[in-house]
Amino acid sequence: MSKDIRCKDCVHRTYTRLLKKFQLSQTQESAFLKYYNIALAEERPELHRRLQKKFSFISGVDDPFADEKKQSNLIANDLYKYWQPKVIQSENPFDMALRLAVAANIMDYGANNNFNLNDTIEKVLHTDFAIDHSLSLKQCFNVAENVLYLSDNAGEIVFDKLFLEILMHPNVTYAVKDAPILNDANITDALEVGMDITANVISNGYDAPTTILEKCSQEFQGYFNSADLIISKGQGNLESLISLNDKRIFFLLIVKCDVIGELLRVPVNSFVVCNSEFISAIHK
Repeated sequence: MSKDIRCKDCVHRTYTRLLKKFQLSQTQESAFLKYYNIALAEERPELHRRLQKKFSFISGVDDPFADEKKQSNLIANDLYKYWQPKVIQSENPFDMALRLAVAANIMDYGANNNFNLNDTIEKVLHTDFAIDHSLSLKQCFNVAENVLYLSDNAGEIVFDKLFLEILMHPNVTYAVKDAPILNDANITDALEVGMDITANVISNGYDAPTTILEKCSQEFQGYFNSADLIISKGQGNLESLISLNDKRIFFLLIVKCDVIGELLRVPVNSFVVCNSEFISAIHK
């Protein structure tokens, strides 16, 4: 998580909603808020991971976003049935499937639980990408022997699956989080939507809402190091991987806050398909 003070506001909204949702006792809530204030003051990395583990310990709720993830997968699966034939029959299946995959990044209960997927899909189909490296991404797909796809949220992964089905690449590894964290997808979510039929599904070996390479499993690091192309979904993965300046990485996301908007130099709510080297270049 960024050290920008505005990121703390986002964290505050997340746990305010969780406290309201689960109606903890006064003793439980006081214990969590005491830890919350200490953790926030320390500004250590992986803040969300620390806070969710403490919330789960105090509340006894292993996966606070389980209901939201289940509902997201159901909604996305229903929309998949509608959009899959339209993508196949479109003039440019790659572009349409890519746009749907980016639009689905709106399904983020960590950043904001007030979103409308249908409205976002309608908008992405009629809006230019604020940063558009989609042609370069397609070219890289065509020549890459090994592709690594870094997932973000439950529900969203259904449209990742549709995108991969259109690409029909023979060697894609789809990486999910190792355990529940926010509404990020894990193995259970990936299997629930049939991602294992389309790609080789693995856990990244860690449970932060981002990809912290040095803490991920050796297996995942092996896939990461050997990939010819890496697709990174969402703001969390961008924040942790942007410093690598790795030309293999393409970031696919909706810009959901001013912090990321300023980093990419695009407005909030922009749709982005961006190669990592470009971000380094605009900050030189």
